[in-house]
Amino acid sequence: MSGKEDEQAIPLLLDTPSSSSSVQPNGPLIRTGTVWTAIAHVITGVIGSGVLSLAWSVAQLGWIAGPLCIMVFGVIAVVVSYLLCDCYRSPDPQFGPARNPSYTAAVKSYLGEKSMWVCGAFVQESYYGYGIAYTITAAISMSCCRAIQKSDCYHKEGHNAPCDYGGSLYMLLFGAVQVFLSQIRDFHNMAWLSIIAAIMSFSYSSIGLGLGLAKTIGDGKIKGDIYGVSKTTVVEKVWVVAQAIGDIAFAFTYNIILLEIEDTLKSPPPENQTMKKASAAAILLTTTLYLCCVCFGYAAFGDQTPGNLLTGFGFYEPYWLVDFANACVVLHLIGGYQVYSQPLFAEAERWITKKLPDNEFVNNVYTIKLPMLPVFKLNLLRLCFRTTYVASTTGIALLFPYFNDVLGVLGALNFWPLAIYFPVDMYLRQRNIRAWTRMWVVFQAFRAVCLVVTIVAFVGSMEGLITSKLS
Repeated sequence: MSGKEDEQAIPLLLDTPSSSSSVQPNGPLIRTGTVWTAIAHVITGVIGSGVLSLAWSVAQLGWIAGPLCIMVFGVIAVVVSYLLCDCYRSPDPQFGPARNPSYTAAVKSYLGEKSMWVCGAFVQESYYGYGIAYTITAAISMSCCRAIQKSDCYHKEGHNAPCDYGGSLYMLLFGAVQVFLSQIRDFHNMAWLSIIAAIMSFSYSSIGLGLGLAKTIGDGKIKGDIYGVSKTTVVEKVWVVAQAIGDIAFAFTYNIILLEIEDTLKSPPPENQTMKKASAAAILLTTTLYLCCVCFGYAAFGDQTPGNLLTGFGFYEPYWLVDFANACVVLHLIGGYQVYSQPLFAEAERWITKKLPDNEFVNNVYTIKLPMLPVFKLNLLRLCFRTTYVASTTGIALLFPYFNDVLGVLGALNFWPLAIYFPVDMYLRQRNIRAWTRMWVVFQAFRAVCLVVTIVAFVGSMEGLITSKLS
């Protein structure tokens, strides 16, 4: 192991948010991303743990409002992604169009530094929240653990057996895996992980769809109601509907990583054109898959639709297929955790490196060569910061292991500021749309409606989280 400062010390990140080109220690960054790698990243970001709760969400909303709500959020995701794609490059009178390789960099470029700080707080909280949500979901579905033990138990003991298993150990195992994978240097080096995760997401979603279809055909009837699950009081119905909307919002909020994905694309063609194609294709695919999966899930279980489509329901045959689906969930969540964590790592380490440019702990890179393994480059800041981050997300997941409630809170909290307010504001500034023009009024009305929906969803999801914690 070596670490001479002049010869082998390598800065973590040398580029700034407004630089016209990204730089790495070994020279200019060569962007090799294509529309296919971008689609893989988007699918990994969109089809996350949220898909498993959508059947439950549709059950609360009913046959009309449920699918319609999913389609509306899908359309919003496409519109917002188109607005953000054009924000990747901002005009620079001296050097030409400058790259904005992150969401916060784009906000700073178009809206100023104060807006960047506000946006940054929501972005980092969102990244962190995804880490918590993915850890909870992994504990529910982890291969060779609770979900598989549960399905195997029902297969052997019958569906009325008390097959309950704790999830704390599996959260810790998932965290241990993430400690290792978090040492991947940056977003540009993990296309392979996103491709694997995207394949896994389609696999378990398709299995859930197929099992729901099989059960519906086997029962010979379509369950469910146009009004959704009935509740004893109107207030209870309002709470679950609000939480369902929050869950659906969570399933579509990937836009915070859109510019990081766009920053991996090669040019020509222009990055925004490639990213628009990738976003439209990925969201169309995922929305279609969502609708098929949730509709067959609701048709199969009706009012008894579980919070997690794969692990809380009543059919467990063929049990090996359920086991395989849960294994796919975990493999996808391993990649999804990194998709949402790497931008946070990069932002934090960029800031620390800028503040401490001469600190050896921050900047030195040590080369480690172990027998029969490739050369590994270790940086102490990266090791300590990322390990602490993973440990903290795992710890909070242990405190709040409530799947649907956590997803609803995160979706509602981040939907309006990150998916609506800032993208629209940047678009208005970029296009120089004046106040009280027709287009301005349309966008303001759009933001106002989405704000009301977000507030309702947040209050309902918080009520559910508090109730779950106290019960």
